[in-house]
Amino acid sequence: MPRAARLDIAGVLQHVIVRGVERRDIFLDDDDRQSFLDRFSSLLIQTGTECLAWSLMTNHAHMLLRPTQGKLGHLMRRLLTGYAVTFNLRHHRSGHLFQNRFKSIICEEDPYLLELVRYIHLNPLRVGIVKGVAELNEYPWSGHAVLMGRREMPGQTVEEVLGYFGKRKKTAQGKYQSFIEDGISAGKREELVGGGLMRVLKLAGNELITAYDDRILGSGDFVERLKQEKEIAERLDIRIPLPHLIKCVAEFADIEPEKLCQRGRTTLAADAKSIICYLAARRLGYSGETIGKALGITRSGVCRGASRGAALVAQNSGKWEDAEGLVNKSTTSP
Repeated sequence: MPRAARLDIAGVLQHVIVRGVERRDIFLDDDDRQSFLDRFSSLLIQTGTECLAWSLMTNHAHMLLRPTQGKLGHLMRRLLTGYAVTFNLRHHRSGHLFQNRFKSIICEEDPYLLELVRYIHLNPLRVGIVKGVAELNEYPWSGHAVLMGRREMPGQTVEEVLGYFGKRKKTAQGKYQSFIEDGISAGKREELVGGGLMRVLKLAGNELITAYDDRILGSGDFVERLKQEKEIAERLDIRIPLPHLIKCVAEFADIEPEKLCQRGRTTLAADAKSIICYLAARRLGYSGETIGKALGITRSGVCRGASRGAALVAQNSGKWEDAEGLVNKSTTSP
């Protein structure tokens, strides 16, 4: 299944997420966490990468990074490869440690920088590793404790974040902590980790369409600015929104869209789901994870569905004779 090219450019904020293969733990104890953190800190300084937030969980980690001298991929390859080798030697194991490649979402700074700092630093509390903000202040495996002055982490950009809350450090720390506390009730915020953001983009002739790209967190104007960067413009994916595609296929099959996610499907519903997997994955380049979330199936189910959908289209007869035309139809969906 094709994967969209990574968007990676110096000076642009990126929310990075790394996960263990098959959701397995990538940190078995504090020695593992310290090993990862030491390597991470050293590479931040070596590569001139600014880190505004980070959090080490059990089977994944979050980082909010802004590369200033080069591409983020260079740092991440050295970090993950080096840590995996050390982890495998220490725990007498072999094979892959991380799930595929790391996920990175380029982010518009003005509306999202502080929201992402708060989201990332609340992760240990959100999943129950710590029981409250007082405990979070002392939790050694996230950048929150660094911002609160409870520990040090060379390479973390403390002054920039606290600068949003005041000129005096103590005053800024107090306001920052209040900001963190205010975010606890928001819970898990899916819109901050990609996979569902929709925006309006300007096309030639002032025509407007709604577009989707789960590698970007930002407004239409932000995407327009990104398109001025030649390398990014070549990789920028202006895709039909997945909900619109699902709606069009459902209408074509005369099925209610909600029924496509229910068990006990009819043959027609199963065919419709396969067509969606095929068009979304192979024609539009959506990830298996994104399609699976939209349809309530696994990534392997998406792969099987895409193959089955391709076969239905290749038959070029019956109900799905004009299935390819649904891609064009969905660009005009409301």
